[in-house]
Amino acid sequence: MTNRAVLVDTHAHLEVVESISEVIDRAFKNGVETVVAVSSDLDSSRRTIEISHSFQTVYSAVGIHPHEASSFNESALAQLASFVSEKRVRAIGETGLDYHYSHSNRESQIMSFTNQIGLSIQSDLPLIIHIREAFSDVLNILRRPDFSNARGVIHCFTGDYETAKWFIDLGFFISFSGIVTFKNAENVRDAAKRIPLDRMLIETDSPYLAPVPFRGKRNEPAYVIHVAQKIAELRGTSYEKIAEITTINAKELFRLDDK
Repeated sequence: MTNRAVLVDTHAHLEVVESISEVIDRAFKNGVETVVAVSSDLDSSRRTIEISHSFQTVYSAVGIHPHEASSFNESALAQLASFVSEKRVRAIGETGLDYHYSHSNRESQIMSFTNQIGLSIQSDLPLIIHIREAFSDVLNILRRPDFSNARGVIHCFTGDYETAKWFIDLGFFISFSGIVTFKNAENVRDAAKRIPLDRMLIETDSPYLAPVPFRGKRNEPAYVIHVAQKIAELRGTSYEKIAEITTINAKELFRLDDK
């Protein structure tokens, strides 16, 4: 990939992919240098670690999604803590709060989230945070004095520019997915147009949220190129610049150069 703009897909669920080798190969051919494989529970955490050991272009994140928060307990935390010593693990997540669905109650979600923030700080690994209809609660939790050293990314951002600024002021990155290409996502496009480039990441959240022109189909890391192209269009800059800066940001946050 000499003299070619490269990309990092900072959020993909590879554990649900059947033909991983083919997916990774297509991503590489599309300029995707690295994929961060993200987990939702203990089983997927184990699987993403296995995948990251099988593919040099893949790193893993381990964590318990807010939908699975009812399964969180001291034993689960101990299991996650045992995973962070794995060399290919570069983040805790995805974790966070989701008040749209009721797969786990709010008390369980908050307990799971706050414990994973603590693990993130203890292990010096960034957080990958999922938020749906819970921006205020996540913000208030991250503003706690004991969490002042927390760092990470608000993944698949769905808020507006002002909301993005709240998290940027706390030192977090904002990650944009294929949603930025959707017609009804004006607030997300406005945020992508206005936030500082040094706080921006890009992702697919595959196999979900495929960008236009693949909307409605199964998403995959190769399609992150369309997220970068849309952001370049919105900002009136080159695709190469967006690729370069978001790759630098991803390498900084996830320490991807530390082999």
